[in-house]
Amino acid sequence: MPDLGRVAVFGGAGFMGSHVADCLDAAGYDVIVFDIRQSPYLSGAQQMVIGDILDEQAVSSVVEGCDYVYNFAGIADIDEASANPLQGVRCNIIGNTIILEACAKAKVKRFVFASSLYVYSKAGSIYRSTKQACELLIENYRELFGLPYTILRFGSLYGPRADNRNIIYTMLTQALKEGKITRYGDGEELREYIHIHDAARGSVEILGQEFINQHIIITGYQKMRIKDLLFMIKEMFENKIEIEFLPANTNLHYEITPYTFAPKTGRRLTSHTYVDLGQGILETIHDLYNSLEIKHEI
Repeated sequence: MPDLGRVAVFGGAGFMGSHVADCLDAAGYDVIVFDIRQSPYLSGAQQMVIGDILDEQAVSSVVEGCDYVYNFAGIADIDEASANPLQGVRCNIIGNTIILEACAKAKVKRFVFASSLYVYSKAGSIYRSTKQACELLIENYRELFGLPYTILRFGSLYGPRADNRNIIYTMLTQALKEGKITRYGDGEELREYIHIHDAARGSVEILGQEFINQHIIITGYQKMRIKDLLFMIKEMFENKIEIEFLPANTNLHYEITPYTFAPKTGRRLTSHTYVDLGQGILETIHDLYNSLEIKHEI
C-alpha cells in the first residue's frame, strides 16, 4: 500500500479521534496519535506521543514533517464545558490555536478541525462559543498564513469506544445495569444519529481536494425523535426495561434543530452506504454487554 503522507491526530486516543486514526492507517497514511493519555486502541502501525496540546514545544515537534493534522482534542462535552468555562476556553480555543500556529509554521497541506452542528445554534452554551471562536481563528489563519483547512461539523455520534459523555452509551449502560432508562425532557427532540464508523470514514474522505477550505457536515441519514429511539431500544430488550421521562433540567441542548441563521453554511457529506441505526444500536448493546460483564439477565 502506498504511503499517502504523514498525519498527526490530536486527541487520537478518544472516541472520534481513535476511529479516524484507524481509518487513516487503513487507507495508507503514516499516523501519529497525540493525546494526554496512552491510547488503548493503538494499532501496530500507529505511533503514540503522550502530551498536552497546551505544550507548544510538544505540539510543534509532532506537527513538524506532517502533511495533514487533525484536531479532535479538547473538551467535547457541553455540560463539562459549561461547568468549567475557563478550562473549556483554555483547552478548546488556546489549545487549538497552538496547533494552528504549529501547522502554519510547518506549512502542512491541510488542517482538519472537529467542530459541531452547535455552531449554528443558540444552544450549546460555552461549548458552542469555543467552537465558533475556533472556526473563526481557523479562517483567520487561512487568510493570514495560507493554511488550508477543512472544518467538520458532527451530528450525534454513537458506537464502540464511547464513554459516559455519549448519550446513547449512557442510555444503554443504564438499561443493562438497572433495567431502565431515565431521560430528562419529553423525548420529542429530533436527532440525526450517525455511527462512528461512518463518521470516521467521512473524516478521511474529506482529504480530497474538493474539500479544501470547506465546512463539511457529517451527520446521520435517519432522523429520529429521542422518544422513538428509546422505545426502539426497549423493544430490543424485549420490553423488559422501563423508560422514565423526568422534567428537563437544562436548556443547553437543542430541541428539533441546531440551526439558526448564520452566514457561513456547510456542505453535507453523503455516502452511498451507512450503518443502519437499529443494527448499529444492537451491535453497541452487544459490545457494552460484553465490556460491562453484565451478570444478571435483563
